[in-house]
Amino acid sequence: MQPIERQFSFEGPEELNHAQEFHGYPEAKAHVYPYTPSKSPKNPVLRGAGVKAGAAMLPLIPGLPSLFYKKAGWSKLRFTEGIKDVDATYDPIVIPLRPRIQCSSVVYTDPAQLPLTPPRETWAFRSISDYHRAYKSGKTTPTEVVEALLPVILRSGDNPTVHSKAWLDSNVELIRAAAAASTKRWKSGSSMGVLDGVPIGAKDEADIKGYYKKNMGSKLNWNDPSDSTSWCVLKWEEAGAILMGKTNMHEIGLDTSNNNPNFGTPINPYNMSYYSGGSSGGSASAVAAGIIPFALGCDGGGSIRLPASWCGIYGLKTTHGWISTRPYKTPARSTSVAGPMAATMLDLEVAWRVMAQPDPDCAISSQFPIPSKRQLEGPKRIGIYRDWFDRADPEVKKKCQDAIDYYTTKLGYELVSITIPHIKEAQMAHALTILNEANATLTKPEIKQLTPPNKILITVGRSASVTDFLAAQRLRTMVMEHLAHLFKTHPGLIIVTPTTPNAGWPIHRKDAKHGSSNGNQSIRNMEYVWLANFTGCPSISMPVGYVDPVQGNGQFPVGLMAMAEWGAEEQLILFGYESEEWLNEGLKGGRVKPKEWIDVMDLLPGIEKHTPIVA
Repeated sequence: MQPIERQFSFEGPEELNHAQEFHGYPEAKAHVYPYTPSKSPKNPVLRGAGVKAGAAMLPLIPGLPSLFYKKAGWSKLRFTEGIKDVDATYDPIVIPLRPRIQCSSVVYTDPAQLPLTPPRETWAFRSISDYHRAYKSGKTTPTEVVEALLPVILRSGDNPTVHSKAWLDSNVELIRAAAAASTKRWKSGSSMGVLDGVPIGAKDEADIKGYYKKNMGSKLNWNDPSDSTSWCVLKWEEAGAILMGKTNMHEIGLDTSNNNPNFGTPINPYNMSYYSGGSSGGSASAVAAGIIPFALGCDGGGSIRLPASWCGIYGLKTTHGWISTRPYKTPARSTSVAGPMAATMLDLEVAWRVMAQPDPDCAISSQFPIPSKRQLEGPKRIGIYRDWFDRADPEVKKKCQDAIDYYTTKLGYELVSITIPHIKEAQMAHALTILNEANATLTKPEIKQLTPPNKILITVGRSASVTDFLAAQRLRTMVMEHLAHLFKTHPGLIIVTPTTPNAGWPIHRKDAKHGSSNGNQSIRNMEYVWLANFTGCPSISMPVGYVDPVQGNGQFPVGLMAMAEWGAEEQLILFGYESEEWLNEGLKGGRVKPKEWIDVMDLLPGIEKHTPIVA
């Protein structure tokens, strides 16, 4: 793999013009094969007593797990055309090498350096701008904010709310101490910046000092004995943000609904008859409900972007290896990353810049550059693999195409027709990879403590052979080489699809007690998201429209997803801001208010309801 050069212009502490190089950049090589549409899978769907019985019987019947494994198609990966001619890639780390610019998180949270959104007369999600204005004006304090939020989020007590299930644990003593310190800073005129006093959440994959359980949505305890906070969350806290607690997730991150029989299932604030999406569903639910402006998510197979899409918010899957979660080490080492989930693009941008500071004690993160605002120049291109794009449901495809038309007619983007090799096989290869990486960390006694759907998934996954795993990693190389070819041939290219081909996942009444095993729906949900995880590229999901639901009350959000070259988060942030322009100005009716939405400012004493706060 040879370094290649790209030209960028930087805006940082000083103007810089230089060539960008990469370490580990794939060979730019086209791999072109005829498109083969995926057939609808026909795996058995189990729920209620059936899924419990199936999980108990599966390991007891010789040959049955391997039968389901073969039925899933994984044993055919070794026969994929062309993969014998490429080497395997076991970790898709591609590092952009840029000049080291000495700066700190203060640069990213200085109000003078940020396009803080003005107060709006109409309804809008509360952003860090609103908290900053409220504190600066003296209308409220961080202490008043957390005291208003605690009754909304706490699972304990006499009156848990519908929003409590989005949260697994909250250390009230730590929350109040952080709020008191922030309040003192604001009153003394020594605010740390726009994140000072802003309430946030973190998915229960992160390690947090003072939280002695990390269940990852399960009955197991995965907490790190060092009792320290994951680097990315620590950076937020050091900028003054107040961690309100750890958010709910799908058990060990191994599905896309966020159905959780162990701790309850977080609501979808747009329609409570639908799942929030997973596995970062607690973070998505809390942000979409208006409780916090941003939260930590983790994404090994769409787990940031899929719930962001279904909950109508923004979610950024970051370049593989950039964000440090130390001391936490994800089981899905070659596919999973941490990233922000946010109510607005301003929240997403600031959260990203602060958390993306390289960790000097992490071997990979320390090699990445300090995130610096860049003035992007050059062509603006949207790449569409039309055969793949068109697999989305008609209503989803229509909403996404409307947004793309706005980009091309109003925002100056050129449309480029592209292909990606072996889409069907590569999605299976990603699934095989993440399942076996998770499998490798679990003992048999631990598997017995999982919910029935995950017992089934893990048991079937253990039928994988070394040959199949090797074939999957060769496929990874092929796809990465082809992407490198596309990015080199079409500078400025952003590959665009729907985030998920279907408008949500309706909740079945029998799912609550034991969960459900529905591989058909899970595979469908992940139709597009897997590509960024498998190749390590950054990707963002943005709300671009709404459709009528098949059950329940409340229009359901549709997300558009964009994937860029390794290290090109800045390009995606710009694309996200432009999607906000579409949502607020191009889309008829604009952004829709969730049914179960809370205006935090309405909960505070001394602030008239629904009144914009002007500093």
